[in-house]
Amino acid sequence: MDKVTYVGNADVNAIEHLYQSYTKDPESVDIGWQKFFEGFDFARTNYEDGGEIPENFQKEFKVINLINGYRTRGHLFTKTNPVRERRKYEPTLAIENFGLEASDMETVFQAGDQIGIGPATLETIIGHLQETYCQSIGIEYMFMREPDRLNWFHDKIELKNRPKFDAERKIHVYKKLLQASSFEAFLGKKYVGQKRFSIEGGESLIPALDALVEKGADLGVEYFVMGMAHRGRLNTLTNIFQKRPQDIFSEFEGKEFDADSSFDGDVKYHQGYTSSIKTKEGKEIGLTLSPNPSHLEAVDPVVQGIARAKLDHHLKDENKICPVMIHGDAAVAGQGVVYEVIQMALLDGYRAGGTIHIVVNNQVGFTTNFYDARSSTYCTDVAKTTLSPVFHVNGDDVEAVIQTIEIAMEYRQKFHRDVFIDLLCYRKYGHNEGDEPKFTQPNLYNIIAKHPNPKDIYLKQIAAEGAISNDGAKKLEDEYNDYLENEFEIAHKKEKAVVWNFLSKTWEGFRSSKPEDFESSPETGIKKEKLVELGRKLATLPEGKKYFRKIQKIFDDRLAAIENDNLDWGTAEMLAYATLLDEGVPVRISGQDVERGTFSHRHAVVKTEDNEEEIETLNMLSDNQAPFTIYNSLLSEYAVLGFEYGYSLATPKGLTIWEAQFGDFFNGAQIIVDQFITAGEDKWSTQSGLVMLLPHGYEGQGAEHSSGRIERFLQQCADENIQVVNTSTPANHFHLLRRQLARPFRKPLVVFSPKMLLRYPAATSSLEEMASGTFHEVLDDPTAKAGQVDTLIFCSGKFYYELKEKAAEMGVENLAFVRVEQLYPLPQKQIDAIVAKYNAKNILWAQEEPENMGAWTYIAMNLRHIPFTGITRPASAAAAEGAKKLHERRLKQLFTDVFQYASVTAK
Repeated sequence: MDKVTYVGNADVNAIEHLYQSYTKDPESVDIGWQKFFEGFDFARTNYEDGGEIPENFQKEFKVINLINGYRTRGHLFTKTNPVRERRKYEPTLAIENFGLEASDMETVFQAGDQIGIGPATLETIIGHLQETYCQSIGIEYMFMREPDRLNWFHDKIELKNRPKFDAERKIHVYKKLLQASSFEAFLGKKYVGQKRFSIEGGESLIPALDALVEKGADLGVEYFVMGMAHRGRLNTLTNIFQKRPQDIFSEFEGKEFDADSSFDGDVKYHQGYTSSIKTKEGKEIGLTLSPNPSHLEAVDPVVQGIARAKLDHHLKDENKICPVMIHGDAAVAGQGVVYEVIQMALLDGYRAGGTIHIVVNNQVGFTTNFYDARSSTYCTDVAKTTLSPVFHVNGDDVEAVIQTIEIAMEYRQKFHRDVFIDLLCYRKYGHNEGDEPKFTQPNLYNIIAKHPNPKDIYLKQIAAEGAISNDGAKKLEDEYNDYLENEFEIAHKKEKAVVWNFLSKTWEGFRSSKPEDFESSPETGIKKEKLVELGRKLATLPEGKKYFRKIQKIFDDRLAAIENDNLDWGTAEMLAYATLLDEGVPVRISGQDVERGTFSHRHAVVKTEDNEEEIETLNMLSDNQAPFTIYNSLLSEYAVLGFEYGYSLATPKGLTIWEAQFGDFFNGAQIIVDQFITAGEDKWSTQSGLVMLLPHGYEGQGAEHSSGRIERFLQQCADENIQVVNTSTPANHFHLLRRQLARPFRKPLVVFSPKMLLRYPAATSSLEEMASGTFHEVLDDPTAKAGQVDTLIFCSGKFYYELKEKAAEMGVENLAFVRVEQLYPLPQKQIDAIVAKYNAKNILWAQEEPENMGAWTYIAMNLRHIPFTGITRPASAAAAEGAKKLHERRLKQLFTDVFQYASVTAK
């Protein structure tokens, strides 16, 4: 049973409730209240036996109010800001605000039991509370609702207070501060004026991360996945991840990357890295820092996805892996993706056991004062969304920072929940080393200019304590600077900078793609007998359960399709997954309503009608199959797509899919597309096999949800970076999904998937089409006769079926309709072969999208040697018209424009 505890300001009803609980079962309330009520009963017994009730008894409740005042509001009155006065808050924690007075200071109160010090004078109680809640560490946790978490915090922070570091520990901490400070100074001296986004002012981040890794290792963590923006990144890479300084210096030299000429690379403070380090206890710990663009918080969901993939496929235990997010104060408050990721933290499909969030709070966003950067009291107030505890700690008090980090790590391992550390520091320079911050904050930067750095502050402290001498400190500094000088000399002799694939070990056995890899597709067929066997299993629901009538019919129809050898889209898609699972390939799908599919075509998860038991026939194929996981996502695109991208990075031997509810929804995640999916390999030398399913098609439903924005993806295509397809048959879709795992490299796959074709009678395929063959980049017209065709019409997707229907209606025989199923990499050889086959007078590109959208401009630009005429809707600002009648009128005009070339031979 959870113990009853006290949350909020003490009042008569609350205390009465606690007391009644105590009288029934003393163990039902926490230990502080047990002690208090023992004293209460003792006092009452004496009073009833003729003794006098203690004069201060009524004030006990006021002292309890005072204690809870410190617990709930003490963080507002801390000494956490190293360079500014804190804003003033009212009412204060003065005893008069709690009905107490100076004459009570020497009075002994039973309420001391509440904070673990036993009966004590008010002066002692306040001293203990001040030390706990109002010094270098401020704590927000009283909003948490679970008694076990509240009690854990009481025990951790009220009973223990500040730990004592021995001399060895103090010297180790000093070394990490020295490394942080000296590394920045060295870069500033050797590379004057170059951007490095230094950590200066927040150097305590480095000993904090060092302590985090050591403490985590002690508590069972085997792998940390970290994400951070550019500030302090180089320092973290060198002094935590143990990346050789010579490699960073080579990047500062501006040398070309040691890779093929097509690799563009990225700036040094965006690069990722993975290393294996040994702790002081000799434990080997894996560390991954994910690459990140200048979109400060975009990496957050990517880190979560990498962590979850490692959890699912390797570590299998949330205790063994820990995501760590290092934020900036302006970014954590201002970027919406932070909220989206926090909301994912406890969801089945996305949880990774809790994240340590460290906010390097240098009190400025770019050069904007924090007063203009947020409305909330703290930059970390988003944490309260999920009732995550928050520590505020003075970055100049490095021992307090380390204490905070260690408590946070213990909390995470105990409860597997997010925890935030607001590391209050400052930024020594402006946004970068060439920026002038006094333009916007002259007063603050006058203070900062005179303020000693954390290393010097700590040296003064530990020298006074006798832990180290000034000569000893000087020796350590000289040794580290000599090391940097040696690394600098080595870097000078290198001809090229090193390219680090930050997950190279995970990708062992894979190679980079070559242009010739895309001239044709590999064989992906599966024997018909196996298809029938798997098809029957995925289409058969377990007996003895009550199913919704429509669900039963869908599965009966799916089974009939297998038996009758006539498969619709949903059945072919499910069969593709089944064959991969049977081959040992794990499949993961997420997105909004993906379990059933937005258009109710998939039904990968079936719920029984009476008790909502979940049935997944794709996990009932065999005892040896790979796992199939599918999750309906929260209503997020940015975070979920980023998560699945991260998941794909760490799962090259699995199929990872994100499906948009409608194609245009991906634009809510445009940053993930632009900065990671389409450019990640070129910038960071890392591959991804992520599949994006984007329902696309003009059906008179308005500007929203008609277009998946084909043109945007095609504009970003180069260097074989992604694959863009618009499939039109279930069999080709089957082979496409299987092809994603059939090659010795991985590329993101963008699929403009159908809506209308999901149940379109003409859009079906046979088992034979899946049993043999491969994905077809181009599909020739199956009914056209080369000798009769004078007009060749290239198109893509479902528009083919509409054109064919119209041609049949008109009795046209001189047109051939050719489907370009893969738009990028463009299958030029196949297209040229089709053109040569028909030798037509007219060659058209026909599309349902407006002239300035779709594939038309891309086709015209990349196939200049073919005299295309484009047939499109008129150019438009919106993706599609909003009125059904207008849609029909424009579609009619589109047909007229196409079929004017057929008029001379129409029957």
